[in-house]
Amino acid sequence: MQVIQYQDTSGQVMVARVPSDGTAAIQLGSQLIVEESQQAVFLRDGKALDTFAPGRHTLTTMNLPLLTRLLGLPFKGKSPFQAATIFVSTKTFLDLKWGTKEPVVFRDSELAMVRLRAFGKFAVRISEPQLFVNSVVGTMGLYTTDGVESYFKDLIVARLNDLLGENLKSIFDLPRLYDELAAGLKTRVADDFKKYGIDLADLFVGAITPPEEVQKLIDERSGMAALGNMSEYMKFKAAKAMGDAAQGQGGGGGVAAGMGVGMGAGMGMMLPQMMKEAMQEGAGTTPAPTPSPTPAAAAAPAAAQNEAPPATGEADSESTPAFCSQCGGKLPGGARFCPSCGHRVTE
Repeated sequence: MQVIQYQDTSGQVMVARVPSDGTAAIQLGSQLIVEESQQAVFLRDGKALDTFAPGRHTLTTMNLPLLTRLLGLPFKGKSPFQAATIFVSTKTFLDLKWGTKEPVVFRDSELAMVRLRAFGKFAVRISEPQLFVNSVVGTMGLYTTDGVESYFKDLIVARLNDLLGENLKSIFDLPRLYDELAAGLKTRVADDFKKYGIDLADLFVGAITPPEEVQKLIDERSGMAALGNMSEYMKFKAAKAMGDAAQGQGGGGGVAAGMGVGMGAGMGMMLPQMMKEAMQEGAGTTPAPTPSPTPAAAAAPAAAQNEAPPATGEADSESTPAFCSQCGGKLPGGARFCPSCGHRVTE
């Protein structure tokens, strides 16, 4: 009597053969124990005879034909019919990774030609144990997820190249298309998995990125766009630098003091222009021009020159008419300001 079972402690074994090095004579009445997350494929004479579901099974002539004690008599009690049990894990294997080994060339509508790297994860489970064993595992004693991961990650990348070429115009559109690309990629590779008896449970696109040097150029481009008004940015940087230098004068010694003096001199040259621009922006209008004298006021000095001098020859401040030295307008007696232009009258 034998008990045939297999338990995986690593969580990465997809198929395990018992015995691992070939076949053995299995006695009638032996107990086959299949775990809940397993199926067992029974092989005899190199062929798969049956697949056992989870549970405990007693091996008899009803489920193992021709395996009887009588068959072993001519061979000194050793059965000439060797058999093996292959345990196939039916659980979902998570955290399998795919990615590009080398950057792929992509024609971008904004960046012209650019090389892209892509990576992500996928999850699989074995849906047809006999098909998977016959087409993939063969006579191996142990088969892990490394074999599936190594093969299918290249297949996923190949299908992704076609998908990007057909549906993507620029890498700047990628953030809003990751879900759509993942769904389309899963649909395209599902049949490739299915023909080996594997179901593709999930597939995710982690990231699609250009090379590091291209990323730096994109960062510089976005930084220039974020600055907006370069003049306002330079004013802000100058004011911040002056503030930092002023704070450093207290504990920075001569170096900080020198920096403070230099920044102060530079700001002294910049502040008048900055204040002028600020006042103009705050007022919203340009300063009003100085009013020009009226034609009558401009003609007044000429008329005053043509007037005859006083007959008496004595200067009388109250009777002699006076004129504004600024606009030439006539001043009333005792006036201290010109009524035409507002200029102060000098005595």
